[in-house]
Amino acid sequence: MTSPIPAPGEPLPHYVSTAPFDPYSVEVMTEEQVRVNQASQLRLMWWKFKRHKIALASGIFLAALYGMILICEFLAPYDLHTRNVDFIYAPPQSVHFFHEGEFVGPFVYGRTMKLDMDTLKRNYTDDMSDVEPIRFFCRGDGYRFWGLFESNLHLVCPAEGGQLFLLGTDRLGRDVLSRIIYGARISLTIGLLGITVSFVLGIVIGGLAGYHGGVFDLLVQRLIEVLQSIPSIPLWLSLAAIMPATWSPLLIYLGITVILGLLDWTGLARAVRSKLLALREEDYVLAAQLMGAKSGRIIGRHLVPGFMSHLIATATISIPGMILGETALSFLGLGLRPPITSWGILLTEAKSVSVIAFYPWLLFPTIPVILVILAFNFLGDGLRDAADPYK
Repeated sequence: MTSPIPAPGEPLPHYVSTAPFDPYSVEVMTEEQVRVNQASQLRLMWWKFKRHKIALASGIFLAALYGMILICEFLAPYDLHTRNVDFIYAPPQSVHFFHEGEFVGPFVYGRTMKLDMDTLKRNYTDDMSDVEPIRFFCRGDGYRFWGLFESNLHLVCPAEGGQLFLLGTDRLGRDVLSRIIYGARISLTIGLLGITVSFVLGIVIGGLAGYHGGVFDLLVQRLIEVLQSIPSIPLWLSLAAIMPATWSPLLIYLGITVILGLLDWTGLARAVRSKLLALREEDYVLAAQLMGAKSGRIIGRHLVPGFMSHLIATATISIPGMILGETALSFLGLGLRPPITSWGILLTEAKSVSVIAFYPWLLFPTIPVILVILAFNFLGDGLRDAADPYK
């Protein structure tokens, strides 16, 4: 049915729909669009972070390592200080599954040692008639788990009366693999504690300098320039030398953590200052000031959360520097000291060129250092890209 055409000069007919008006009918979105528009900032960051496959894999790898340090006593085949005096500087053993064509399961061959009288080098040869099966979920060296209770349960153990040195032994016959696992607890946690100290100093000092400006900002910038102009290694050495030799290993550990945090806050403070210089002119900051909010509340509740994602990305990139700093100090003999064990202390066994030439497996502690540094860098790249999910 067609409406009649109005004659010339007559008003056009006007129709009004009696159906209820739906303001959302103007733009009908798909379920996927609704899900994205209603997602929180944190969820958007997670969706974008998952697309960064290398960063995701690095995050899983680091999570597994930090979970490992909680149960390192259970994972290590030997206790930290167990010595095998008959197997000093023993090279890594190979794991086999078949013996004379038959499947035996994971095992290693027993060894015999002969001393070379010309070079005084211990030469180890596998005894193909001595099959030593590897045991799992077994009883071995006793330990005190987290200092709470006694136990001797291990994930992997050598055969009864046998030996298992998957990464060789050091000059005292101690298993390198077990010491690397124990050393992860110190080397990985010192980065987290150090970045905590750095974060507190960087956010507080940089936040006050960026929010108030003036003379305080001028003094902070000059202090940062002075600290950044000093070469890092001599500064590390001088600060580490201040710690008394009579301190307990725990106090030295805390001292090294504070030193690493004191040296790393400058870059973070400048980043926080530059952000707050721009954000302090926003209207919501003026509204908070008119309502009587103090400077600490404005900085902590309104300004810093606005770029917290960038701070998290910065932290993941700064942690590797602290791990390397601890490794360098311990390698030079000015950081942690025995009986505390870290990856840097393990590398002190490989200071001599002759030792490296004869016993290259003592350099194995460098492998977890490299892997952790790369993982943190990849994770930082992924978090930095995901910090602004709308790009």
